[in-house]
Amino acid sequence: MALIVQKYGGTSVGTVERIQAVAEKVAQVRQRGDQIVVVVSAMSGETNRLIALARAIDERPDPREMDVLISTGEQVTIALLSMALHKIDCPAKSYTGGQVDILTDNAFSKARIRGIDDVRVRSDLEAGRVVVVAGFQGVDEHGNITTLGRGGSDTTAVALAAALKADECQIFTDVDGVYTTDPRVEPKARRLERITFEEMLEMASLGSKVLQIRAVEFAGKYNVPLRVLSSFEEGEGTLITFEDEGMEEAKISGIAFNRDEAKLTIRGVPDQPGVAYSILGPIAGANIEIDMIVQNVSEDNTTDFTFTVHRNDFTKALELLQDTATVLGAREASGDDSIVKISLVGVGMRSHAGIAATMFETLAKEGINIGMISTSEIKVSVVVDEKYLELGVRALHNAFNLEQNGVANP
Repeated sequence: MALIVQKYGGTSVGTVERIQAVAEKVAQVRQRGDQIVVVVSAMSGETNRLIALARAIDERPDPREMDVLISTGEQVTIALLSMALHKIDCPAKSYTGGQVDILTDNAFSKARIRGIDDVRVRSDLEAGRVVVVAGFQGVDEHGNITTLGRGGSDTTAVALAAALKADECQIFTDVDGVYTTDPRVEPKARRLERITFEEMLEMASLGSKVLQIRAVEFAGKYNVPLRVLSSFEEGEGTLITFEDEGMEEAKISGIAFNRDEAKLTIRGVPDQPGVAYSILGPIAGANIEIDMIVQNVSEDNTTDFTFTVHRNDFTKALELLQDTATVLGAREASGDDSIVKISLVGVGMRSHAGIAATMFETLAKEGINIGMISTSEIKVSVVVDEKYLELGVRALHNAFNLEQNGVANP
């Protein structure tokens, strides 16, 4: 007997018919003798509908009451799925996050899980029931309802799997696994049978939206085998696990890209201690996250400083940078919100030289200029003009033979 935690996202439970299909799939797991906990999101579009209702009353609704409101979406889904299971003679019991005692901190809308009391869940499993839990939510130490942020149901599922020491946590979504890159950009993209937690974390942080970053971090920390599967078709999906010897054969596992990037540059800043803080301090003070940073020193003892932010923060960041340029006596401050970041990800980089060189050569052959470069042990990222995104991804996918096995073409 195995203990499985399954999670179904909004599109997977978007209609009554889809909920009934999920119930059939869940019942099959129980019928083969396994114990199963199911975590569900709100029905597709429901959270957005609730947010719109709140903002029709107040553009800045009270955070506590906002969490009370948007947590109701998952409560609807757990009840409907439990009803669907009862109808096909599969015993089930639904729980909200608070009823399971998913304890969080009190950061409304972006709470973090502190602990889980699994007594009720284990009792129901031992009694032969399917346990259906509302994702995305918990309670703080004062009993206030909290939510975990967008995609938080993934984190709920992984946290439950860790607490229950489940054999596997299965994330069902509208794709059948993790691909070498987005198939909508490169039709030759290949589904990966396995990927490491490290690689998945990089892919998620670089723009891949298959899994929430926090869920992958949680799974890696507590060694929870994580599998991404499709709700709509049968298949083995992609297993996310620790690195093994076979995985070192591939140099590159995937190509991630992020369209939500913007670049800012301040030129002619005096090259002196503290200048980086003078530039980035006001940006950080406005709660704007900074990604890549490049600094150059010229012959006249001035420096040019370039960094990237999320495109949604571009206008505010540029205003702050222009103010800083005036204070520092810089030559100019400018920005560009028509850029993208393309990244190669693979644990094989640790033991294979020349990855970056092959990447740069490939882009050069396509006439694609590189604006910025960032590297880590298992990642190489470049910033290029947005118009070259698809060309760059396809060229790199071919150069590293990702359609086959991730070993660069000779």
